[in-house]
Amino acid sequence: MMKKKLLIIGALSALGAGFMVPVAAKHHAKDDMAKQVNLRTIVTHERRADDKARDKYRRPAQTIGFFGIKESDTVVEYVPGGGWYTRILAPYVGSKGKFIGLTFAPDPLPFGDEAKERIRGFPAKFPNDVAEWTGLPADTISAYTADAVPEEVHGTADFVIIPRMMHNLMRWDVADSEIRVMRKMLKTGGLVGIIQHRAKEGTPFSYADGNKGYLLTDTVVKFMESQGFELVSKSDINANPKDTADYPKGVWTLPPRYAEGDVEKAKYTAIGESDRMTLLFKKLP
Repeated sequence: MMKKKLLIIGALSALGAGFMVPVAAKHHAKDDMAKQVNLRTIVTHERRADDKARDKYRRPAQTIGFFGIKESDTVVEYVPGGGWYTRILAPYVGSKGKFIGLTFAPDPLPFGDEAKERIRGFPAKFPNDVAEWTGLPADTISAYTADAVPEEVHGTADFVIIPRMMHNLMRWDVADSEIRVMRKMLKTGGLVGIIQHRAKEGTPFSYADGNKGYLLTDTVVKFMESQGFELVSKSDINANPKDTADYPKGVWTLPPRYAEGDVEKAKYTAIGESDRMTLLFKKLP
């Protein structure tokens, strides 16, 4: 009798455990749905009125979803520029996580003194820019140049996003030093998302060395592996098969730059923005 009772209890326990899985899955589904709704609200917000024309090429919601960025993450955006991604990412993590802007260490760059001075002013200027763009308090935003990241920031970031900047790091010969800084900022197991203009397989390195804006996927992957990262996943979310990636004036031939001016402008408009690789890497111990 005792044995029979124990068998019944065991069976009921197992059945109860089985019923717990859908409940947990339901909670995850709700969390994912809430995250998607929040991200969609941010992407469609009126503050992005001037940014939305590029969404069809940059696919921000799909890209952030692929990268797996969470609202509670500490996210570093590398070289935010005019703030296109900032106006999405800063509000997305602003209430539960933390947003950090990071830009080049100015001294090694092949720029004049005036440009380098502007870069040095980034940490003071950027939080106020973010506040103006998003309404977030400036004192909740951190910003650094890569040569002045405080020790206490090391090992605190969950994610670093590098949008369309790897070619500059390569052609200006600062990729090693800049990526090393980002690696220090990341937690072990932290992630790096790279979006980069993509050269066609078989393109000579003389064209795909960064000076035309395009890089080979293998070049980026092998470089990141040499820096202590492993490739987790890649996506064609930001692919554009119309881009032949072989223009004498490089990627800047395409919109929005139109390096050829009005020469064949309609043709380049029809192509749209560049074909891009979208790669996700994990920091190794």
